[in-house]
Amino acid sequence: MGEFDLIARYFKRPVRRSPLGVGDDCALLAPGPGMQLAVSCDMLVEGRHFLSTVDPERLGHKALAVNLSDLAACGAKPLAFTLALSMPSVDEAWLEGFSRGLFALADAHACELVGGDTTRGPLNICITVFGEVPVGGALLRSGARPGDEIWVSGTLGDARLALEVFRGTLALPAPVFDLARARMEQPTPRVALGLALRGIATAAIDVSDGLSGDLSHVLEASGVGATVDADRTAGLLAILAHREGPGAVPDASTRRACALAGGDDYELVFTAPAASGPAVEQAARSTGTPVARIGRVESDPGLRFVDAGGARLAQRFAAFDHFA
Repeated sequence: MGEFDLIARYFKRPVRRSPLGVGDDCALLAPGPGMQLAVSCDMLVEGRHFLSTVDPERLGHKALAVNLSDLAACGAKPLAFTLALSMPSVDEAWLEGFSRGLFALADAHACELVGGDTTRGPLNICITVFGEVPVGGALLRSGARPGDEIWVSGTLGDARLALEVFRGTLALPAPVFDLARARMEQPTPRVALGLALRGIATAAIDVSDGLSGDLSHVLEASGVGATVDADRTAGLLAILAHREGPGAVPDASTRRACALAGGDDYELVFTAPAASGPAVEQAARSTGTPVARIGRVESDPGLRFVDAGGARLAQRFAAFDHFA
């Protein structure tokens, strides 16, 4: 199968929202009047971002999900995406599963594939996603202010749990591992919540490298600091410990490390004025997204973690860095 046969069979589809899609030298996008294009690009490299054993359908989902998560953090509505795909050979069974997972998520968000590139080489997936947001309406990292409350969607640390099981450093009950693995391989982009938070949240970012690092980006961009309750970012381990007792799971230090520095969560962490709490909760209910208030923005620089009793934690939580 040649390159263009491959594209035609697995990736060429009619487009409805774009004036011109796959098959020409450029795709054409037309955002609505008074709208801006929001553009983000993420690369997934085998052995770095995903294991060679991952199901291709789940990988297709994740490849787009991590990009949609960036649009969610900006409060942008998905429009279209491009796909650059490098692979060692044409594996039709793999392509069938990958494209199925990719397009299932794309269809769920009315996001069209409008172009890209394919080549022979190590397995590497690069997606560029395009969204639209009203002029002046984008959620940015730079809007947090002292007194704002800090919120997070979903749960944190579950993907890191699955990774540690794969590494052999942690053992989990099979049902818990299955849930953690699904969180690692099929994250849920919080697009609906991001849209609902426009005009409510003052700043936002998606949690890809760990809460400690990603929230620090917001604080630095906004020129502020924060104190966060480390035990309010409940992931699967915290939930299991509450249900079955702390002896059933690793200790609190391990649970905190997974939740605060694990990465690969693709949840939203955002700030909002204290008076906007009811509006945040309504946005969460209307989109079916669980959220938790985990801390407060302060004028003193830096990010501080405390336990449930308010005591400062001495443990440091270093976020993931590709080149550290």
